[in-house]
Amino acid sequence: MEDSRDVLENRTLKRLFLFIYLVPVFGVVPALWTLSRRDSDRKQREVSRVATLIGLAWLIGTLLLTSGVAVTSGENAQSMGISQLLFNSLFTSSYFLSNLWLMVRVWRRQSLDLPGLKRITKYLP
Repeated sequence: MEDSRDVLENRTLKRLFLFIYLVPVFGVVPALWTLSRRDSDRKQREVSRVATLIGLAWLIGTLLLTSGVAVTSGENAQSMGISQLLFNSLFTSSYFLSNLWLMVRVWRRQSLDLPGLKRITKYLP
């Protein structure tokens, strides 16, 4: 019977974890867990950083846009609220599409360099 650490050392399983980290919304939790462990490899930490950063950016942006719709009042409240909701849906769609694009890059074994993100992710643990 194999040791549990030997199973986690399997390259295919490690690659599967990279895809799990990039699952929109739900992948942030295992990505944060990987960042908290110090025994993960470099590629796992890189993908976890990117997944966590864009997940948190999406969460903050969605909260701001949703609160903006709730606060909107006045004469143009309805049209302003609809445009904010439309922008929120475009923002969420772009988050999902960017995660899908990153999954394709992981599948092709390419780097996950997003414009402007390299400088930010180097400050994460």
